[in-house]
Amino acid sequence: MDNDLVQISGVFSSLFLGLFLGFKHSTDGDHVVAISTMAKNFKNVFKSLWVGVSWGLGHSTPLLILGTLILFIKDALMDVYESVATYFEFGVAIMLVLLGAQVFYKILNGSMHIHSHDHDHDHLHTHIHGSHDHDDEGNDHHDQSHPFLTLFPFFRPKSFIIGLIHGMAGSAAVMLAILPTTPSVFTGILFLILFSVGTMLSMSIMTIILALPFRYNSSERFSNYIISSFGLLSIALGLALGSDIVLGTSFTDILWY
Repeated sequence: MDNDLVQISGVFSSLFLGLFLGFKHSTDGDHVVAISTMAKNFKNVFKSLWVGVSWGLGHSTPLLILGTLILFIKDALMDVYESVATYFEFGVAIMLVLLGAQVFYKILNGSMHIHSHDHDHDHLHTHIHGSHDHDDEGNDHHDQSHPFLTLFPFFRPKSFIIGLIHGMAGSAAVMLAILPTTPSVFTGILFLILFSVGTMLSMSIMTIILALPFRYNSSERFSNYIISSFGLLSIALGLALGSDIVLGTSFTDILWY
């Protein structure tokens, strides 16, 4: 009886740990900065929520695949993953620089602007978008030509890809290393699922928070300052991360656990 209680306690502890680590993991500095560069596209709370969910799905996909394999192959696959994780991490650095550069490219080309307008009620709605694109991530008006997006209209491909790159990077190795210590394969799979749920919930909350300055502000200059600061931060973090990997510096230590 005591052994059964110990086993049950171990299972619940593992599951709670998975949810907690997932919730915490998505608040890593590189994750938040990358998603902030898309804050300009968050039209409303519901759509910004799906930006976070799409990022979480992308982040969870490689972890679920690798994690399940590690549960069966264990150390052999973990050693292989750790040997290539640095390359994925460098890919994150490049992605951050490109995301930041994209923000400034759109501003300088005048393809990012703001307008406010009234609906049939008494308050203004403010949107930031491309010069001829009034849709999130520039995808909504192409949905009819993409069968997948027609079936899942709230799916954000760009957010998914960013999450996918993050999911393959080295910071996830902390979570993967815990898997062999779970009481059973079944518990390990539940751990992975709850970790994924935690990342989706946490990033969804983060995207809603990041959207607030744009949703309730009608000043183009002020919004461009905010967008520019996100872009500059993304470039700076990408360069710092790249320096840590290539030159062995430690600029980003403060952003990871």
